[in-house]
Amino acid sequence: MSEENNTAILKKAYQYWNDNKEHAFENWMELMADDVKFESIADGAKNMEFTRSCKCKNDVRIYFQELAAEWEMIHFTINEFIAQKDRIVALGSCGWKHRKTGKQVDTPKADIIRMKDSKIVEYFEFFDSAKTFAGSQP
Repeated sequence: MSEENNTAILKKAYQYWNDNKEHAFENWMELMADDVKFESIADGAKNMEFTRSCKCKNDVRIYFQELAAEWEMIHFTINEFIAQKDRIVALGSCGWKHRKTGKQVDTPKADIIRMKDSKIVEYFEFFDSAKTFAGSQP
């Protein structure tokens, strides 16, 4: 697929995610390759265990389920997409409210994605992990 097609797929997916919050997770699952590599800057750290590395589509489903159990999405806003060949970088911000502590976190967000045949084969997310860890602490 072309850079333009991959970017269009992701623009639509991110907008749907922002508009539908945790109800959009299934939409993202449809974009994942069966053997997707899905990773986070938090890397499964304490109080953020759901961010551990995922090696398949089912692992990503568990990531989304655990994320939704711990955090309520306020917004997920992507302002810019940068595409080159099969890679897309999505830049923006996201806001979440921790369900147990009630603390709200707003952080810059960068996702690096590689696509093949209109499916996500690699995904790595960056966010302010210090702010996010603080939000999960009582």
